[in-house]
Amino acid sequence: MDQKPSIAIIGPGVMAEAIIGGLLRNGLTSPSRICTSGPRQARVQELRERYGVTPFTDNAQAATGADVVILTVKPQRLQAVLDGLKDRIEPDALVLSIVAGASIATISAGLNHANIVRAMPNTPAQIGEGITVWTASESVSQPQVELARQILGALGQEIQVEEESYLDMATALSGTGPAYIFLFLEAMIDAGVHLGFPRRISEQLVTQTMRGSVDYFVSKSAHPAHLRNEVTSPGGTSAAALYYLEKAGFRTAISRAVWAAYERSQELGKGRNSQPPEKE
Repeated sequence: MDQKPSIAIIGPGVMAEAIIGGLLRNGLTSPSRICTSGPRQARVQELRERYGVTPFTDNAQAATGADVVILTVKPQRLQAVLDGLKDRIEPDALVLSIVAGASIATISAGLNHANIVRAMPNTPAQIGEGITVWTASESVSQPQVELARQILGALGQEIQVEEESYLDMATALSGTGPAYIFLFLEAMIDAGVHLGFPRRISEQLVTQTMRGSVDYFVSKSAHPAHLRNEVTSPGGTSAAALYYLEKAGFRTAISRAVWAAYERSQELGKGRNSQPPEKE
């Protein structure tokens, strides 16, 4: 591709803004070659003022002539968006979808388009520290694969997989994962406040403990259980705390939460937008 690619982003939400920021930070394209589209004029104008991109409220107009069309809409809105874009995307364009649960087959049939990359980034992509799992349909060319890799790499780390089934797994583990981390972060901070720390001190203690622990784990390349044992003295404070967490079913709760997210991703892929009733 001789010039920088023209990119249309359909759905101007948080992840769309993360993608715009990543593209521009990494010099992958220019603001004049990015279009954003969404139903709210105020939001697309906000992105125009912030990044210099071209705003639309008509998805088909935004996608016209684009080299890459990125779908960043909510799963519940996907079908209406596909209906509006069907047969309106350039035949040789790349479609990159980050819609949770939406399969390549669903996107391809809905658009009547073959060149599809399905990806699952996560929230830290907003600061270039995300991780994205992605896969491409067979018709995606090698240059398009490399372009997708560059786009997703602008959000942080990226992992290409051959099996599309890994995408629902990634949705549950890394895509939804920040929510688990934030809940644990919140609980730890609140526990510190309950002990008597001012909130700002509790926040600093907990955030650096979490950051430092992850960095230590990465540097040591050891099993987490080994590192946990390093800080667990017989009869000590860590042993008392870990005994309580295990007794409360902490490990099982995390596993069940990830599995619930995985099942929900699959339900979204089948068009089941409402949550099923909880079993007694």
